[in-house]
Amino acid sequence: MWDLLLLPVIAFSIGLVAAMLGIGGGVFMVPALVLLPWYGLDPAVASGTSLAAIIFTSLSSTFRYRKQKRIDYLLGLALASTTIPGAFLGSYSKSLIETRLLGLIFAFFMIFVAARMFIGKKGKDKNAARKVKSGKTREITDSQGDTFTYSVDIRVIPFLGLAAGFSSGLLGIGGGAVLVPAMNLGIGVPIHIAVATSMFIMIFTSMAGTLTNLWLNQIRLDYALLLAAGIIFGAQLGAYHAAKVSARNLQRMFGVILIIVSIRMILKFTSIMP
Repeated sequence: MWDLLLLPVIAFSIGLVAAMLGIGGGVFMVPALVLLPWYGLDPAVASGTSLAAIIFTSLSSTFRYRKQKRIDYLLGLALASTTIPGAFLGSYSKSLIETRLLGLIFAFFMIFVAARMFIGKKGKDKNAARKVKSGKTREITDSQGDTFTYSVDIRVIPFLGLAAGFSSGLLGIGGGAVLVPAMNLGIGVPIHIAVATSMFIMIFTSMAGTLTNLWLNQIRLDYALLLAAGIIFGAQLGAYHAAKVSARNLQRMFGVILIIVSIRMILKFTSIMP
């Protein structure tokens, strides 16, 4: 019984970190559900259960980020339109393909992205981001009066969305580990806007992946509901504190998380750790 009561406590901590960084939290939930001996779920079921809980992470933190006025809804909906089919495909692919090679490629890709997060240019204004020549200019003023001006190259949106959705469905990670660095480094979205918009997108991505996992019978609904009970409150607190963290520190925090995730995936897909 105590092991079930521990799930909301674990989820609260996960939700706090996940909402701050714009990730779903699956990078922590999946290893916990697989590796902790009192749960010991099959990786596919742990992935599906994690994705179901991420629905509540994204809804809770999006509610807070909406109040902060830091969500780019137009960009979010454009990305969501491609993450949804990607999530369906990724979830279904778990039962069809060997994911070892894909997982290792994805892990090393995230190490590269983490390095970019750490060695990015310093001294830039916190609201600035890389401009793109053929992009559409976006301008968002948040609840604190800070204005974020940036350009988005809409040509790359379908590719980013499909990649994020596919990784979300396949690995149960929500897609934020791809979406946030892709938006920030790939198309020039300021990190605070990227984090908030990522959580909004994951509402659609996690729902799409969860529906497929329900069909495949790869979800422990009791675990998912207990995780959701804690993750809702943690996500609220995490989204609140994200507004107080500088863009540079937020990038570094995200870089650390990506390295942790990458190492975990390398251990898993080289059979060193399940």
